[in-house]
Amino acid sequence: MTITTRPSRMARPIEGPFVATLEDIAQLNEVFTEAFTERYRKDGMTGVRVPALNPAVWRYAIEDAGDGALCWRDERGRIVAFNMAHHSGTEGWMGPLCVRPDQQGVGLGKLIVQSGMRWLRQQAVRVIGLETMPRTMDNIGFYSTLGFVPGHLTVTLTLDAMPGERPPTLLSKLSSQEKEMALAACRALTAQVMPGYDFTRELELTDRLTLGDTVLLGPPQAPTGFALCHTVPLVEGRTRDELRVLKLVLAHRAELPQLLGALTDLARRSGTRRLAMRLQGDYPDAYRTLIASGARVRWTDLRMSAYGWTEAPPVEGMVLSNWEI
Repeated sequence: MTITTRPSRMARPIEGPFVATLEDIAQLNEVFTEAFTERYRKDGMTGVRVPALNPAVWRYAIEDAGDGALCWRDERGRIVAFNMAHHSGTEGWMGPLCVRPDQQGVGLGKLIVQSGMRWLRQQAVRVIGLETMPRTMDNIGFYSTLGFVPGHLTVTLTLDAMPGERPPTLLSKLSSQEKEMALAACRALTAQVMPGYDFTRELELTDRLTLGDTVLLGPPQAPTGFALCHTVPLVEGRTRDELRVLKLVLAHRAELPQLLGALTDLARRSGTRRLAMRLQGDYPDAYRTLIASGARVRWTDLRMSAYGWTEAPPVEGMVLSNWEI
């Protein structure tokens, strides 16, 4: 439903939410770069200019969000804010989301977050989360006033690309029939490890848009683990330099080194220099495994969840799920 809204301090009416489409990518990029560059400036990093995202990454974000790709427009029809709300079964999260700098401080940020939360609740999720920069007190305080509570850090680590003992088993290399069987098996494995979660849409989108691949551990018809990764450059105009893991599921945490070997081999085969993993702090043993393997810490994000809608790690196995694109 589209409404015309005017938060209490807003001088001009803003219409929305609309569902963003592929035709909106240029405007989304404009708001994204302006908003996050301004965020870095407020944090004291005046020389940082946040680059535009790769249109292919925006396409993935928009198609993955579906009706949750929410945006708001000014009286000229230009996008002034957006919130990409995603759900993978019962897991819900928001990102990226931001407000154009000239519209900040008037209540629009609160509106877009609450709209995203409302949409996610309508999808019957059990988790509502987002990630923000841990050094940015303004962001943490803002989300806290909307009912979010801080959780673990997400630590981005990288491993150099290197050859493995054997070629990895890849979803893209399977026949159509084998691919359908593998997708069903990955869905069943995810439900076994984390009931309610389902990454099938993300696996299918990545395969259809040729953004990367899914590494399968074990036989394709009955894998014991898988990792969805993107090789397409994150930033517009850049060359591919890393293999980014977006989703990872393991029936047994002890198999992480084996999956890491397959991923670093795929990084080498795909022409990227390194593997990048965003590891949630729920898995200290996995963190130690990565560090022992030579991984380097590159970045940190703070994971926040709406109170009462928090995630919990599985009792057995492992699930990594990025709350960023």
